[in-house]
Amino acid sequence: MKRITSHTLAAGFVAAAAFTLSACSEQGEAIRLTHQGDTLTVAHIDSKARYLLLPIEERQSEAQVMLGDVPMDVRLAVDKVDYTVPFPLSGQGGDSIVIRGLAQQALAWQHLELADTFDVTNREVFRPVYHHTPAYGWMNDANGLVYKDGEYHLYFQYNPYGSVWGNMHWGHSVSRDLVHWQHLPAAIARDTMGHIFSGSCIVDSRNSAGTGRDNIIAFYTSHRNTTPGHQRQQQCMAYSTDNGRTFTKYEGNPIVTPFDGLEDFRDPKVFWYAPQEKWVMIVSADKNMRFYESRDLKHWDYMSEWGAGYGPQPNQFECPDFIQLPVDGNKQHMKWVMIVNINPGFVFGGSGTMYFVGDFDGHRFTCDTKPNCVKWLDWGKDHYATVCYSNTGDRTIAMPWMSNWQYANLTPSKGQFRSANALPRELTLYTAADGQLLLSAAPVKELDALRGTKLDLGNFKLGEKNVENVADNGAFELNFTMQPAAKGRSGVELSNAGGEKTLIYFDAENSRVVMDRAESGIVDFGKDIQPHQLETDASRRACVDGLLHYVNDFAHATWAPVPDVNKAHAVRIFADRSSLELFVDGGRVAMTNLVFPTKPYDRVRFFSDAEAQVTGAAVYPLQSSEPQAK
Repeated sequence: MKRITSHTLAAGFVAAAAFTLSACSEQGEAIRLTHQGDTLTVAHIDSKARYLLLPIEERQSEAQVMLGDVPMDVRLAVDKVDYTVPFPLSGQGGDSIVIRGLAQQALAWQHLELADTFDVTNREVFRPVYHHTPAYGWMNDANGLVYKDGEYHLYFQYNPYGSVWGNMHWGHSVSRDLVHWQHLPAAIARDTMGHIFSGSCIVDSRNSAGTGRDNIIAFYTSHRNTTPGHQRQQQCMAYSTDNGRTFTKYEGNPIVTPFDGLEDFRDPKVFWYAPQEKWVMIVSADKNMRFYESRDLKHWDYMSEWGAGYGPQPNQFECPDFIQLPVDGNKQHMKWVMIVNINPGFVFGGSGTMYFVGDFDGHRFTCDTKPNCVKWLDWGKDHYATVCYSNTGDRTIAMPWMSNWQYANLTPSKGQFRSANALPRELTLYTAADGQLLLSAAPVKELDALRGTKLDLGNFKLGEKNVENVADNGAFELNFTMQPAAKGRSGVELSNAGGEKTLIYFDAENSRVVMDRAESGIVDFGKDIQPHQLETDASRRACVDGLLHYVNDFAHATWAPVPDVNKAHAVRIFADRSSLELFVDGGRVAMTNLVFPTKPYDRVRFFSDAEAQVTGAAVYPLQSSEPQAK
């Protein structure tokens, strides 16, 4: 690394004047800063370095940093440096970086650095061990999920210039097993049309788009703020000829615009509809889903709309997926499932994933249930933007984002990264005891590859077993079958030596399973959560009134109904430093919640208010998701 620092500004500087400061390294390379006003500076790079390292102060307002014609919004340091991010240079020397909106007295000018590499060694105590995260920076929605040539491509909403939302790119990681992930450069970058919002990918095996057979085609939303309080969202296309590493944006973009000027119009999902030999696109349109059809992936015709009044109110539709599944494994009985991610509207506040089952005739979706019948894919606070992989044959594999828009920008990260994906889940459709068609979300079988040496806890009655020192790094899987007590609570407590804990238990009287994180560790940031602009006083009260052990909008318990609670239930719990994922009865109940203990959970205590039985209890330490050496 080549460190470059600027000279201190002259005390008597006149803001309107233009002047140049030089900064030189030991190698004779330089950054020359030309201040052309109080908040306009040009950084001249007399070096062939690959990156300009920018010092970040997360709580500051955004400045604009630009090389070329696309400005990036960066929270440059004014009073202190929280961390640094790499800003790519041409590597040829002679670059001129325009920086707007940063005062001449800002600390950032003293901490600019040139480098040929960027250190992504983990320095974050809450970074998961085996969940996918970006190498650095902010991440939210998974998008563009596609399988091709033995690789699972995970694209995601990504800000490479900070650990809060902004500068939406499609980040990119690949895996051959859904478990070990390799970080790759961002695949689609923000451009003059705007941010690159969520979308989907397909493998164009028919060469419908005319870019080449078996190319990966990406569909995304171009988002741009227009006048204050208003935005423009349009659907665009890009194609890859190198197995998803890089994309060329279609010169005819945008390919779909809202016919009525709708401003909330995003997250295209594209799939092949074989009975009519056509492509179908679904776009979230405010509080509806709009269906379009195409033969060439470039020209799209509107077909229908669905969703008005469905789900809890008020809500905002986002990130649709639309999948066809056999009922109870019977391929002669197929149903369509509309996955709808909403923010706000989740039963426990903020954002969540609901779904609806019905039929599709190639033109219109018909739901089997009434609008007020809501089915949740996951009952935790931190499961959102759930979409499925394309091109995976008979398997339907979903990948959620593991956070909640209530507090996604507030979580106690130290700045190197923020947010992770929840574990990939395999979705199946089954008939419940009451006749409802429900989705099961089971952790994919590939996760077994992360297991270390099994710690066998055996069979026992609750109250007889207390296990400590489960895993030093807080990354483990806990499996058991529990016959809950007929009365009261029966479950497990995950904790550390400091007394921070999360309770997971069956509640016999109320026929539910509960995860209580009210005393899980760092929770005070929940007091800073602000209501969503769509929330009403009534919807807010209804949400809070339904919560258990409420302390604030982060610190409380979530729960899921278990109608047959007094039967024996198979339980899997995945702990990973800052998250807990619960799966009951093979995924018929799923619950995902973040936790931020000051030290990782390494203790397990089983408890019950009355006699209960545990069988087949075992703990597996889980290994890193970084790619294994060949």
